[in-house]
Amino acid sequence: MLSGNIKVSEVSDILRKQLEGIDTRVQLDEIGTVLQVSDGVARIYGLRNAEANELLEFDNGIKAIVMNLEEDNVGAVLLGPTDKIKEGFVVKRTKRIASIMVGEGMLGRVIDPLGAPLDGKGLIGGELCEMPLERKAPGVIFRQPVNQPLQTGLKAVDAMIPIGRGQRELIIGDRQTGKTAIAIDTIINQRANYEAGDPVYCIYVAIGQEGSTVASIVNTLREYGAMDYTIVVAATAGDPAALQYYAPFAGAAIGEYFRDTGRHALVVYDDLSKQAEAYRSISLLLRRSPGREAYPGDVFYLHSRLLERSCRMRDDLGGGSITALPIVETQAGDVSAYIPTNVISITDGQIFLETALFNAGNRPAVNVGLSVSRVGGAAQTKAMKKANANLRIELAQYKDMESFSQFSSDLDAETRRQLEHGKALMELLKQPLYQPKSDAEQVVLLTLAAHGVLDEIKTGELRQKTSAFVRQFRTDPSGVMDEIQASGKLSPEQVQTILNAWNAFAGGDAHAIH
Repeated sequence: MLSGNIKVSEVSDILRKQLEGIDTRVQLDEIGTVLQVSDGVARIYGLRNAEANELLEFDNGIKAIVMNLEEDNVGAVLLGPTDKIKEGFVVKRTKRIASIMVGEGMLGRVIDPLGAPLDGKGLIGGELCEMPLERKAPGVIFRQPVNQPLQTGLKAVDAMIPIGRGQRELIIGDRQTGKTAIAIDTIINQRANYEAGDPVYCIYVAIGQEGSTVASIVNTLREYGAMDYTIVVAATAGDPAALQYYAPFAGAAIGEYFRDTGRHALVVYDDLSKQAEAYRSISLLLRRSPGREAYPGDVFYLHSRLLERSCRMRDDLGGGSITALPIVETQAGDVSAYIPTNVISITDGQIFLETALFNAGNRPAVNVGLSVSRVGGAAQTKAMKKANANLRIELAQYKDMESFSQFSSDLDAETRRQLEHGKALMELLKQPLYQPKSDAEQVVLLTLAAHGVLDEIKTGELRQKTSAFVRQFRTDPSGVMDEIQASGKLSPEQVQTILNAWNAFAGGDAHAIH
């Protein structure tokens, strides 16, 4: 009962004022329960609004990613050890699509596919930006043609199978043929760009390798000063299949961070056959239908949506680029197998490495006949195009002559000349591990080879003599090497200067110069 002197309106005003400060919104966490767990896959009941690729979290901190959305449960892949998750465990939605936090502080670090450091150097500092692991690739309208070289420093590749910024060039071959070595050489070769203020930020993604192998690669990159501009994403053989599956997506997301800020990135996926195997394991456990070789039907889409994210953006959109070097392992040189043919058809060319060439000492063991760059001369400097104009044809002729000469002892002078020239070219293209050469050095060596002045040198002495010549010619008063490096062009006068310098270096031997 209210006494006569208190008005109802006053009481309601007082109550309204007291209630104003109270937050009446109900905070609800959507939680589910683990029905079943096995081999890195959990079936969870109760997450009615979960989304594909959403990150989930268990009470013990282990994370999972939603992959299957079914009528009465969701299938999620675990990003941690299976034995830490039991039936009946509670799991909650994070309402975040699987993503990685990326920033400048990642340079020089080794991380897992979720961005957690693995190198024992503490947390990653600096400002971090959230990048989704899966993201739609830019449409054709937002891209520009590939016409800027990304040099590997390898004569055999830069001369005949050139790679441009924004290209996707597959490195394919059997195990132990030097596939990773080509990628590491390319990363080391970006040191000059980094020092010149035009860096190509490198992301090396190790999928399903031994931890000791990854540590060895990191040590090599550190030794050659390449870790300053490199990030290593590692999902080793001991990690769950889900981490091996997501590692390449993490590498692409980091590359997109640099691309979207108008810079250039190089992503090495080593290797995508292991990612396909991880995806096959996950898919079979999730009861997805197996197709050819038990791979799920969308394994082609897996690699195409990953590699399509590599491109060069238009200048008005920043002009940044991602160059992809996917690596695929073949069995006994079978390039017509399922995963190799898939990735060959997605990429803009392939570097095919052959076991026989590797064992014969031709390293890098590039099979010129099966290797191709679908960008071609557009990704080369004018100097490089001029210096190696006939290289591929001459090597093809040498291969034909070599097989022919095995059955004939009586060879005419022209055939002998072609064989000597081919031998000199093959020897020149050999290159020791982790010793990439600048564009100008390659142009000088290829100019000498094209004019036949190396044909008379003994094979065992050729690389030693040419290296000594390049070292001497670098200090030549004419400054030709610096001019070639700066302008990317090669004039007839510069060609003559190179040949004259070689004649003087070789002791004035009377080489016929045509």
